Amino acid sequence: MTPATVLLVALVLVAAAFAMGWAARLRHGMPSGGAMGWSVAIGAVTDFFDTLGVGSFAPTTAAFRWLGLVPDRVIPGTLNVGHALPSVAQALIFIAIVEVEPWTLAGMIGASVAGAWCGAGAVAGWDRRRIQIGMGLALLVAAALMLRQLLAAAPGGAEALSLGGARLALGLAGNFILGALMMLGVGLYAPCMILVSLLGMNAKAAFPIMMGSCAFLMPVAGWRFVVRDAYAPRVALGLTLGGIPAVLIAAFVVRALSLEAVRVLVLAVAVYTALAMLLAARRSA
Repeated sequence: MTPATVLLVALVLVAAAFAMGWAARLRHGMPSGGAMGWSVAIGAVTDFFDTLGVGSFAPTTAAFRWLGLVPDRVIPGTLNVGHALPSVAQALIFIAIVEVEPWTLAGMIGASVAGAWCGAGAVAGWDRRRIQIGMGLALLVAAALMLRQLLAAAPGGAEALSLGGARLALGLAGNFILGALMMLGVGLYAPCMILVSLLGMNAKAAFPIMMGSCAFLMPVAGWRFVVRDAYAPRVALGLTLGGIPAVLIAAFVVRALSLEAVRVLVLAVAVYTALAMLLAARRSA
């Protein structure tokens, strides 16, 4: 089997184990409370835009707080559980429909998973506000570089579907760091989109890389919240039920976009995420 096929099979097994375990616990009784109708709508909207690369955690959290659906204490668990299977759906679709050299794809995903595994302990003592400020500023700088490329000409190798040599080493190191930063709640999507583009790859190649990375991480993280009952079951189920169909629709929107439109999308996502991080850092000051 090719590395891409191995990834798809492994991802299906991880998702199946998570789904069956979660379903078994839900059958034992799902507590009342939590507006499932609202959460289905939230899941549909946020996972649609998540598939476009915007990210789902920040807008879902904002909706939870605005509507008073979920106590702050269980927001992290509800996000990880509810968005886990939609994230898997994203990865399965984009690994299958977006061409990326299999070893590059497997290496980048593996690096992010290794980073998350190591980062769970290593970055536990880091100051989240400083990370938000640093990442926000770094994304703005990267966005400025991308804007210069868009206004001038595409960099050499911008159509590449693989990395090799020093660029591959930089890509693996970068995704390792991004995987570690996910343990602090710093989203991987926008930084990964920027990383892939600045390394000279086809902008669409970021989608299977970043979605595959998160798809392997989220079911594992989500299961930890499930076994501890540290989430809102009805709301999480609503996110899943609304999110998966939205992913299927959005995936074909992305597939139909021109490469130039995808580059503009990457730039917009980077600026949006940078400003969101800087504002979050300012609020926590």
